[in-house]
Amino acid sequence: MDERVTPARPHHKLTADGRRMREVLSYSRRGNRFTPRQAQAWTAHHDAWVIPDEAVDRPDFSFADWFGREAPLVVEIGSGVGEATAALAAARPDHDVLAFEVWRPGVADTLWRLHEAGAENVRLICVDAVWSLENLLGEGTLAGLWTFFPDPWPKTRHHKRRLVGPDFARLAAGRLALGATWRLATDWSSYAEQMRAVLDAEPSLDGGPVPRWVERPITRFERKGIEAGRTISDLAYRRVPGH
Repeated sequence: MDERVTPARPHHKLTADGRRMREVLSYSRRGNRFTPRQAQAWTAHHDAWVIPDEAVDRPDFSFADWFGREAPLVVEIGSGVGEATAALAAARPDHDVLAFEVWRPGVADTLWRLHEAGAENVRLICVDAVWSLENLLGEGTLAGLWTFFPDPWPKTRHHKRRLVGPDFARLAAGRLALGATWRLATDWSSYAEQMRAVLDAEPSLDGGPVPRWVERPITRFERKGIEAGRTISDLAYRRVPGH
């Protein structure tokens, strides 16, 4: 391969001869138009709380630098509009929370919720979470992982796009510290069954269905599922010594 400099982030992967590679992702990027309140929150807080995409391309990149301290780190994948993020982070001031969300209006919504909750221990990033766990976070570095209501991709032909599959389970389990917990929730029974099958098969995880996590506020995604008559499934898996 030649000496050209290419960004490290997803959506920029190239073949050896320089062609763009098509990727299967667990999300789709939606529109980026802000409401007036979102625009105001973005202007007020994004410099302090949003990690720019291009920052991860720097060889000296460090999440600790963006938090300004060393603290136990929790990752949330798919933070949406930040309803759970703000409440859970505000209750954990001694932890840092790294929230992955590719929908920028949702990030802007999260910013004003963080401000209202007084949760200054959150940093948001719009870079692909799977790539980031692979490349930016080390083995056993996470004090927790939250995956609440990930895109269910309900059509069978789209199931390959679901986040929770064997490869990701292996990756995520390896990033958790021993004893740390991965909490998940979904309102799609077929996805809940898939999650259980995948996570039960990962030898370094132990857990299963649990009662609804009382600390997690009911989000608009959960309310929509309840209104549609779907059952909410909560799962919790702990990192244990694997094979």
